[in-house]
Amino acid sequence: MSTQHSLVVLARGGYAARGVLYLIVGIFALLAAHDSTQPKDSHKSLEALLGQPFGYFLVGLVVAGLLAFAAWRVLQATRDVDHHGTKFKGLVIRAGLFSGGVVNGALAFFALGLLMSGIRSSGNSGGQTKDWLAHLLSWEYSNLLVYLIALLPLGIGVAHIIKGWKASFEKYFDADEDVMRYVRPVSRFGLIARGVVFIEIALLLAVSGSAYKAMDPPGMKEALDALQSLPAGWLILMVMALGLIAFSVYSFSEAFWRRINMDVPGVPKT
Repeated sequence: MSTQHSLVVLARGGYAARGVLYLIVGIFALLAAHDSTQPKDSHKSLEALLGQPFGYFLVGLVVAGLLAFAAWRVLQATRDVDHHGTKFKGLVIRAGLFSGGVVNGALAFFALGLLMSGIRSSGNSGGQTKDWLAHLLSWEYSNLLVYLIALLPLGIGVAHIIKGWKASFEKYFDADEDVMRYVRPVSRFGLIARGVVFIEIALLLAVSGSAYKAMDPPGMKEALDALQSLPAGWLILMVMALGLIAFSVYSFSEAFWRRINMDVPGVPKT
């Protein structure tokens, strides 16, 4: 298998793994609309998946896929395979791709910890991470750092909403109109829903200032919990859960039909 073909397989496997993960999170969030004890984030969903039949095998597949996706995101950012360029907008997009690679890589290692050490020891390692972050954020003006961190999910959320609204993802798809007729509306809904969740995470960080710090940083669970606490929150949560499932469909569509540009310096073409 050529290097070029290996990179294509890596990318498509990564998109598929992201689809699996968001499908799991979306299903649990959908169940949580009626039962608040159900998990609503990636970490808890992976833990719940581990307890299911063939759970270790499924989580193992997710780990491999997330590592592939993280590697692909880093390649997108560093080698600019999608030709975003070196102007300000392009650099911002590439920085977001690199951040996505880091986040997915961290999630993959969390899932790997579940497989190797079990949920209990993985929870202990999470506590060590929080202790390290707590030390970092013990600085007197750490709330300023929290505000800066909040800009990351805010930017991701806004970008997702714009991408979904304009359907700009279509330029990366090699699919005919018969396929896009179904993929387009589902993908737009999924991207906008994920964008709303990320913006809410940013708002939770910004409003709370340093209150969250590292001891209880808000994430997808806190964002969905906040939506659930609103009037008719179960209905809002259900819509967001369906949106996350739609985002998983968008990820699977990328795995099948996304154009993977491989004119990367140093990688010979077939």
